[in-house]
Amino acid sequence: MTLMHARYQVLRTTRVPIALLGTAFFPGASMLFFVVPATGSDPVGATYATAAMVVFSTMISNLFGHGVGVAEERQHPWDFYTRTLPSGPGPKFVGRLLSGLLTMLLSLLPLLAIAVLATDATTTPLGFLTAVGVVILVSIPFTLMGLTIGYLLPIRAALAVVQLTFFPLAFAGGLFSGAGQAPGFIETIAPFTPTRGAAEMMWAAVGDYSMNPVAAIAFAGWTVLLAVLAVYAYRRDEGQRFH
Repeated sequence: MTLMHARYQVLRTTRVPIALLGTAFFPGASMLFFVVPATGSDPVGATYATAAMVVFSTMISNLFGHGVGVAEERQHPWDFYTRTLPSGPGPKFVGRLLSGLLTMLLSLLPLLAIAVLATDATTTPLGFLTAVGVVILVSIPFTLMGLTIGYLLPIRAALAVVQLTFFPLAFAGGLFSGAGQAPGFIETIAPFTPTRGAAEMMWAAVGDYSMNPVAAIAFAGWTVLLAVLAVYAYRRDEGQRFH
């Protein structure tokens, strides 16, 4: 049942490919217009910048995929029907997470292609494999954030909140600056954001970077907080619609 729901979600996405292209556009455009001219010929700088853009793409994919996607599904009768089936909400929920993970990984391919073809970014095979695992790990809080938005808000409000969220989070986390090179006030607040913790884990995976303990603790704290909020949002939606 889980795989069937995942297949259904993937088919929905592939039938509207502009959705997948949209999640890949902003990170790819940022790479082309900012990273390539500024640090493309610097192996270390390009590597860290690419890792930061991977986090940016991961955040966008999960916020739009789950935030807007869940809000859109909730207004359709089909969602109401599937949530009343004897199998329960588990297979549908896990299927959505699996399809979101696949969509996220696919959205990273153009970004990685630009990094390989237009920059001197480099890492070891072990660093690359570690980075793949880290991408999945850092996607968790953004997935939970998207689910919270999707289950709390109607489609128009969810779209507005997502659009107003991802750029400030990226900027506050220092994703548009080199490691340790953001403006002073950004460096002060960045460790307390989930985006900076995600970026530092990526930097540690692909290069010789020591993660700030404050950023690691904040990332874990955000993950727990967003998990609580996602559960609350789901139960609130269930209580309003099915009781």
